[in-house]
Amino acid sequence: MELEKLENQLEVIYNTLLENEKIADGIASSVHPQYRVSSKNLYRYLLLRSTDIREIQEGLSELGISSLGSGAGYVYDNVSGALNLIKLLNGKSWKKNTDMEAIGFSGSKKLLVQHANTLFKSESESRDTEIMVTMPDEATTNENLIKRLRLAGMGIARLNLSHGEEKLWKKILKNIKSIEKELELPIHKYMDLPGPKIRINSIYAQELPGLPLDSMPFIKVDKKSRLMLIKVDSPLLSKKKQTKGIPLIEVSLPQIIDDLKVGQRVFFDDGTFEAKVETLKNDTAIIKIKKAHKKKLRKGKGINLPDTNLNLPSLTPEDLDLLPFVTKHADMIGYSFVRTADDVSLLYKELEKLGDKETGVIFKIENSTAFDNLPAILFRAMQRPKIGVMIARGDLAVEIGFERISEVQNEILWLCEAAQIPVIWATQVLDTMAKKGMATRAEISDATISAQAECVMLNKGPFIVEATKTLKNVLGRMEAHSQKSKNTLRALKVAKKGLKNIHKQFPESLKNE
Repeated sequence: MELEKLENQLEVIYNTLLENEKIADGIASSVHPQYRVSSKNLYRYLLLRSTDIREIQEGLSELGISSLGSGAGYVYDNVSGALNLIKLLNGKSWKKNTDMEAIGFSGSKKLLVQHANTLFKSESESRDTEIMVTMPDEATTNENLIKRLRLAGMGIARLNLSHGEEKLWKKILKNIKSIEKELELPIHKYMDLPGPKIRINSIYAQELPGLPLDSMPFIKVDKKSRLMLIKVDSPLLSKKKQTKGIPLIEVSLPQIIDDLKVGQRVFFDDGTFEAKVETLKNDTAIIKIKKAHKKKLRKGKGINLPDTNLNLPSLTPEDLDLLPFVTKHADMIGYSFVRTADDVSLLYKELEKLGDKETGVIFKIENSTAFDNLPAILFRAMQRPKIGVMIARGDLAVEIGFERISEVQNEILWLCEAAQIPVIWATQVLDTMAKKGMATRAEISDATISAQAECVMLNKGPFIVEATKTLKNVLGRMEAHSQKSKNTLRALKVAKKGLKNIHKQFPESLKNE
């Protein structure tokens, strides 16, 4: 590429950053002081990623100059540094605008470590990946298990409040406290709010044609099977017979049927079954199975509706009832159904009512709406200092499609790196090892990639101690190589949408366009 053309292209990017500094200032004034510089950098990253700059990257790489692909954490310094070198090659002297509030490579890394230390209550001088482990029921009676987990490398104990009750959780907390005292090592507590539970409540079917409906633990389904989604206490259940012989699937949240539209997809059991809505009538939905990777659909399994705009609250009455307990006992709270910036404000208001300023908040990105709105969520989240993002890859993969999960999890990592917000890598990490005692090759590769995050979450299993030791070993080996690799920067839809949303909030930036 011609040097003059490359210089002109870089100048366009550089001037775009300068021209929009007013909006960056507006954003910075709305966040916690700890995240002031980070919020500006995230906004600049959105500006950078809203256009395709792969041609510029190729030109820079040919010259042995930083190609902007690994500078998410320090956008202004990265762009201005590249422009300065190109101008020197063109025989021109130039100085960047020093009035811009910005940080460089080392400053961005220090900020991320600082934010991670604040969230995880650590004093590390470098980035050490934390390990979080979901507490099994056995932890209520087995202190030694918690001790072995801590010695194996667990620093954070996760309590999933979707399961169990306060009496059991308190037993686990008591045992954790006992082990902390014995080992003189901290174990931080993370608690997930349940959020709206979209599940199969019950299944009703006829064992034989002509017989009354009966409650079933499971039904056999295959491709082309038809099912009827019904609300709790549906009038159909009072009928002695179901004339069409279609099994009835009672959903845990009846309002989801009101939100469904014909043609939308319905997934069961983490994507094992895929169906489409055929008809809607009288508070029911007839769906047809399109893909079935198992033969049996069981009650209690989860439901995902990636195409449906769900009018569900991000905080349920159960969540609100649990908040006092969580803020009293947890170091971090997992926000399970966050989808918009307004959902962030809703939780913050509830925490403010409780006088809570210390509990860290982890925003779980587990549906397509949350991912689409991630920039807005991050900007609003920065109003508190102790924040993080969890990539909940299980539900997220079902929502966006399994073929996209690698791409999307990387985009989440980039956006959070730009914001210097710690990331928790979650779902099925070393899952086979935790359950069966031996990891697959794919799992080890996945664990290796997880070193890019500030924390990795393991689920429970009979061999969870061995899985924790293995993960600790893998992370220790990778931390010496954990500098994020160079990426090619095509335009990101999530960046374009993020800019559009933020410009609505700060319209003065549009005057510069």
